[in-house]
Amino acid sequence: MLYNYHTHTTYCDGKSTAEEMVQKAIAFGLSELGFSGHSYTEFDLEPCMTREGTELYKKEINALKEKYRDKIKILLGIEYDYHSDEPLDDYDYVLGSAHYILKNGEYLCIDYSREKQIEAVNKYYDGDFYAYIEDYYKTVADLYNKTKCDIIGHFDLITKYNSDGSLFDVNHPRYVAAWQKAADAIIETPAVVEINTGGMARGHVKQPYPSKVIIDYFKSHGKKMIFSSDCHNKDFLLCGYEEVKKYL
Repeated sequence: MLYNYHTHTTYCDGKSTAEEMVQKAIAFGLSELGFSGHSYTEFDLEPCMTREGTELYKKEINALKEKYRDKIKILLGIEYDYHSDEPLDDYDYVLGSAHYILKNGEYLCIDYSREKQIEAVNKYYDGDFYAYIEDYYKTVADLYNKTKCDIIGHFDLITKYNSDGSLFDVNHPRYVAAWQKAADAIIETPAVVEINTGGMARGHVKQPYPSKVIIDYFKSHGKKMIFSSDCHNKDFLLCGYEEVKKYL
């Protein structure tokens, strides 16, 4: 069965409309397509849906469910950031993600750019990248408790700008201890963990989130996982799926 449950449209930071996504999903032969617009976050309006846009998003996805019900199963979801505070009553599923670290009253976005990561580490952590990483994974560890999400999104997104290993060492004991503690917390929840190819689609990394060592850790503990493309463009709806099958 082909599916994708991490999909963004023009309601947030996606490049394609919802109906364009549905039509492409049908052309690709998907059995199920889940939409997961970025939840409203009042401190960072650029990537997320507005409150008004959220209502329009829900209305359109529900309409598309009916329009295409004989061709594909469509689900209304939300990518809910840990620091969002919006109601979750109307969704078929929730994808929980950590895009920010809250430090000294400031929200530090981890996935804007490499430069922003370095700036945050120098300003708030005295240059200690592992302290920054530890705070990130503490947030990830608490995702289910905060959001009651069905899916854990891009577990090690913190590595987005570290594909060359120049910011930190993923084999460093502090890094390993931080992600393992978060993974252990998530293993105890009913949420599934996504294997996310979005970083591959946008050229940031050559492997999915999480890394293979983390995937293997989840698998060794019996944790269920699913594929997702974190799609922001209809043409990349299944980006990386074949490569990741071989990678795994």
